[in-house]
Amino acid sequence: MRLGVLDVGSNTVHLLVVDAHHGGAPVPAHSHKTELRLSEHLDTQGLISNEAVTVLCDFVRTSLGIAEELGVTEILAFATSAIREATNGDEVIAEVMARTGVELEVLSGEQEAKLTFLAVRRWFGWSTGRVLVLDIGGGSLELAIGTDEDPDVAESVPLGAGRLTRGWLPDDPPTPDQVRKLRKFVRAEIAHVVGPMVRFGEPGLAVATSKTFRQLARITGAAPSSEGAYTQRRLAREELRAWIPKIAAMTARQRAELPGVSEGRSRQLVAGALVAEAAMDLFDVEELLLCPWALREGVILRELDGLDE
Repeated sequence: MRLGVLDVGSNTVHLLVVDAHHGGAPVPAHSHKTELRLSEHLDTQGLISNEAVTVLCDFVRTSLGIAEELGVTEILAFATSAIREATNGDEVIAEVMARTGVELEVLSGEQEAKLTFLAVRRWFGWSTGRVLVLDIGGGSLELAIGTDEDPDVAESVPLGAGRLTRGWLPDDPPTPDQVRKLRKFVRAEIAHVVGPMVRFGEPGLAVATSKTFRQLARITGAAPSSEGAYTQRRLAREELRAWIPKIAAMTARQRAELPGVSEGRSRQLVAGALVAEAAMDLFDVEELLLCPWALREGVILRELDGLDE
């Protein structure tokens, strides 16, 4: 069957079309996305602006047309932290439904962590044993750990790269004091969840997903995306630590010139790096293995698991 996955995230709105069947790996057929940055369209009361809602609805309508042309039989549409935390999130969901006919499922942070964990488990398989999964989004950091397809513990903390950049790093480049204060805050927040997550045992494998981790791995020497999903990519803690003062001293425009760093996300790179470093330190992880599957694939796998064989 041909499925369309419509992912309304804090940074990007993304339609992914895949060919999939129960028991098989979903195969990407088409990708259509835009950097809407919904989290940046919040006013002081936490309301998503009418302008942003209009752009979102336009994108959804365009995506429906693309999906129809490509023979998609079902659309799986979901939204994450930007709409979940907006004070008018319910109104935005209703407006999208009224204008496009698409009902967005708003995932909780815990659901995000669990679905991402499912995707990672399926990608790497059972031989990896206990797995720790980290995913840095625009609005939140998702963490999960376990030995089965459902993690023992799944957590979501408000440490997204976009959120932290807006709240803590207003200058470009950020000042050393801003970086120091953010580093302290991030570590304190992650420290709260470390104990409950490792009480069942240390992970045999630590895995990272998301665009932020891919960009950090790329600037530290990982293979480019052009080499394919099956090329192994890693992020080493010591290499990341060496790069943080370098990227913190750069402007966003300078960071966008680094390999693998997009202009739209270059401002968020410092905050994302601080979160990644803190998580690796506090979980005592020397190296993260990157997984090409993440939340979207988890949503697809959940849907396929619900089908009769």
